[in-house]
Amino acid sequence: MLQLKYFSPVTLTGLALLTICSLTACSDDSEVVSNEAGLDVVEMTLEDVVNGLEANDITSANLVQAYLTRIEAMDRRGPVLNAIIAVNPNAMVLAAESDARRAGGNSKSRLDGVPILLKDNIESMDAMATTAGSTALINNVTGRDSPLVASLRDSGAIILGKANLSHWANYRSTKSVSGWSSVGGLVKNPHVLDRQACGSSSGSASATAASFAAASVGTETNGSIICPSQVNGVVGLKPTHGLLPIEHIIPIAATQDTAGPITKSVAGAALLLDGMTAWEYGFFDGLDASVIGGMRIGVMNFSLNDNPRLTAAFNDAIAVLDGLGAELVPIDEFAREEGFWQSSDIVMKSEFNTYMTEYLAGSPADIPVRSLAELVAFNQAHASVEQAIFDQDIFVSALEATSLDSESYQRALSLVKAATREKGIDMLLSQYEVDILVGPSGPVSPRVDVVNGDVWPAWAGAGSLAAVSGYPNLTVPMGDIAGVPVGISFMSGGGKDQMLLSVGLAFEQATNARLTPAYKSSVLADEMQSLD
Repeated sequence: MLQLKYFSPVTLTGLALLTICSLTACSDDSEVVSNEAGLDVVEMTLEDVVNGLEANDITSANLVQAYLTRIEAMDRRGPVLNAIIAVNPNAMVLAAESDARRAGGNSKSRLDGVPILLKDNIESMDAMATTAGSTALINNVTGRDSPLVASLRDSGAIILGKANLSHWANYRSTKSVSGWSSVGGLVKNPHVLDRQACGSSSGSASATAASFAAASVGTETNGSIICPSQVNGVVGLKPTHGLLPIEHIIPIAATQDTAGPITKSVAGAALLLDGMTAWEYGFFDGLDASVIGGMRIGVMNFSLNDNPRLTAAFNDAIAVLDGLGAELVPIDEFAREEGFWQSSDIVMKSEFNTYMTEYLAGSPADIPVRSLAELVAFNQAHASVEQAIFDQDIFVSALEATSLDSESYQRALSLVKAATREKGIDMLLSQYEVDILVGPSGPVSPRVDVVNGDVWPAWAGAGSLAAVSGYPNLTVPMGDIAGVPVGISFMSGGGKDQMLLSVGLAFEQATNARLTPAYKSSVLADEMQSLD
């Protein structure tokens, strides 16, 4: 087996990494983290990093060392976030090369020398496996760059490592525990350690919040960027489907799969998206917070849940938009097309069955599975590790999924696209004559439950509309409830990524609502004290 520098060892039960440290066991950043360069990266956004490099105030080598020190101190020790599966053994060499380019006036781009993490379902040609969190792919070192990674590499960015994720991007079991994988263990939320980090881009969002890199790349099929970004208190963009190629990303459903940036700031998301798209669109240079003045914004009141504290936080956020000069239009009712969820299930399982088998069969690495059927058999043979805390019922049922050329699949695909586009987002934008739609990014993150699986409150937000339609969705921090971050979601029609980033920037500048992680063991002590 290829020996790589993995930070979370696979255990016989897969449960050794689930412990939550006590308040006394978890040290804060000032006590735990130090590095030879003395560089404090805790409050640095991606644009701060870029500005520091361009001003020659910091070096790429200093940055890489600082982030590796934090990973060692906070991911392996301290709170043990389990956000990182592997680090790039060549990272310091790449940093030295970047520093030499910059010293010679030959920087490749604004991102030259910037350390970036990849969700571990995205391939890079670095000496790291792409595992999707499964021991079946522990040797999946392909030597290939996904196109978005190739663009980042051409920009001079350094792939610092691979971030943990929900097992198989959270598409293996209806009883899953988001953020857990058999390779990486359970990702913890750095704000409140016993709260869900959500998924499937759990490690990408947790690591970004905890300052393990300047930024991270996540992926989404239905909520996997927006939800973890919200609950970990960072910015996440699920871009328009097709903006980023999905080649060499372990698939779920090709008509919905996309990668996207996860950062501490909206400007950082624009910068990272520029690097991922080979600087073709000018997202960062095109940011214009003034666009919100006079803009008609549809307020998706129908997407609220029954949590009065979340509703209050959302109403406060809406008041900010009003204060920025937006014209708010309430949208109180929306009904999904009958049969939507059944049709969505058909689409997802049909595409997963086809594209997962294609991916496994086409990997150039020496892996033990070459089809979905072989993967199911592998999981059964290694159940003590792979199914330590939940089963694989989705995988099993996907084996019986209809083919992509079947009438039932084509009918289901047509229904879900129409329900989320012309009868969904497009209809809401047109009917209410608004430019964008806003709602909560999701419910307040619940406590982790490894016995019952994910136990979420009634859902909030309408992220599935954007996910299934392929339209963009941006989440920005809007505050917290008892120290648990919550976010506001901005969405619009296809290709409106730039507009969403500009509106998100205006909101961010007006609120400055992002929290620095506190690594609290629980909200209980604070909540009980507030009741005294």
